Amino acid sequence: MLFNSWQYAIFFPVVFAIYWGLPEKFRWPVILVSSYYFYMSWNVKYVVLILFTTIISYLAALLIERYRENNSAKKFILAFTLIACLGVLFVFKYYNFALESFASLMSLFAIKLHPATLNLLLPVGISFYTFQTLGYVIDVYRGDTEPEKNLGIYAAFISFFPQLVAGPIERTNNLLPQIKAKHVFNYEQATYGIKLMTWGFFKKLAIADVLSRYVDEIYSNLSGATSFDLWLAIFFFTIQIYCDFSGYSDIARGCAKMMGINLMENFKSPYFSASIKEFWSRWHISLSTWFRDYLYIPLGGNRVNKFRHCINLLITFIISGLWHGANWTFVIWGFIHGLAQVIENFFSRPKDLSGIKWLIRVIITFIFVSLAWVFFRAENFNDAIYIFTHMFNGILKPASFLITGVGPSNRKLFLIIILIFILALYDFFSLKFDIINKVSSLKLFTRWIIYDLFIVFIFFVYTISAVSNTSFIYFQF
Repeated sequence: MLFNSWQYAIFFPVVFAIYWGLPEKFRWPVILVSSYYFYMSWNVKYVVLILFTTIISYLAALLIERYRENNSAKKFILAFTLIACLGVLFVFKYYNFALESFASLMSLFAIKLHPATLNLLLPVGISFYTFQTLGYVIDVYRGDTEPEKNLGIYAAFISFFPQLVAGPIERTNNLLPQIKAKHVFNYEQATYGIKLMTWGFFKKLAIADVLSRYVDEIYSNLSGATSFDLWLAIFFFTIQIYCDFSGYSDIARGCAKMMGINLMENFKSPYFSASIKEFWSRWHISLSTWFRDYLYIPLGGNRVNKFRHCINLLITFIISGLWHGANWTFVIWGFIHGLAQVIENFFSRPKDLSGIKWLIRVIITFIFVSLAWVFFRAENFNDAIYIFTHMFNGILKPASFLITGVGPSNRKLFLIIILIFILALYDFFSLKFDIINKVSSLKLFTRWIIYDLFIVFIFFVYTISAVSNTSFIYFQF
């Protein structure tokens, strides 16, 4: 059930009405039942996996609390839980990749293997809810949180439908207490949620889905694309993946707000970052902070010598790349970002950047991130190399270079530029203040004119672009 589907347009209002219509004691059961219905709408059989992960982590936390004074028992329980939950993730996401990679390695030594791969469909959201359960167990192990005694409430925390399949990966101390808390309907919070959802739909429907059409066409026909097409594909995908993923996060946060629950902010204008380190403090924040707290810091973080610190960074980002998908292109993408941070650490960075210096660093960071996305989007390593080796063909002849073979017409390109300009304005000013609150403070007539025009604009762009409903990119992770 996609956020951008008619099924969800019926599902969520019904859940919203039932949630606020029933007495307080029925609120978390409504979340639990609706979340499992939401998940089973994808594939009924795979609900067994989330149930398994939920029950294992629930029991593990209780046992860790029971053997709080027994370090050996605690470590064994934690290790067993990590193996069990990550084992499920490995089988469904990485088993075939591991076997095929091993077979390829053996072929270099003239040893031919025929690995028996599994024909399994990747369960939607498995990487997200697996990390959320592991974060919970580790928090209990560290003594940062108390284990939840009520299995139903804990299951509602793990399966909370707005953020279940593509995050944000919520922390125990943020979401779990809110699932249990008593909520009183708040009109301002609910309307804020609607406005946040609308902005998310704009990013998804009017920008990401429009750009996806051209990105897919160019990447599926690289040999027929001009050099300018390749540049468009790089730039378009950079904007597409941001609008697609942050759009999902905005819709998820908006839905949760309407139910009186605040999810963490997952994106903070990442393309206005002046360094790669800053980019990762603004991009997919729930994942980057998860890796920081549960992998990077336990490895030693930056509290070790400079060489070990560099290794810690590379390990963290390589594993982060692998988290995104079972393909060496993701590993390369993660390594590139890790290496960039290692290099940044060897250069002093001015604390206060302003004016032209800030703008230059933002542009350089944006270009680097955009080029790195090529490995993320390419089907394989050869496609990525093809783009890098053909993107400058004819660049010394601007008249012939600026020709699209697969890309949009001039009229469509002009519309896309307007859409991206609106996005850039919103992100830039959101660094200074909350734009939704700012618009909400305008006079009644003015703000409703803005709301109506904005909604009409979304439908106008979506209609003339002739884009069918598309899934969210991060559903595949």
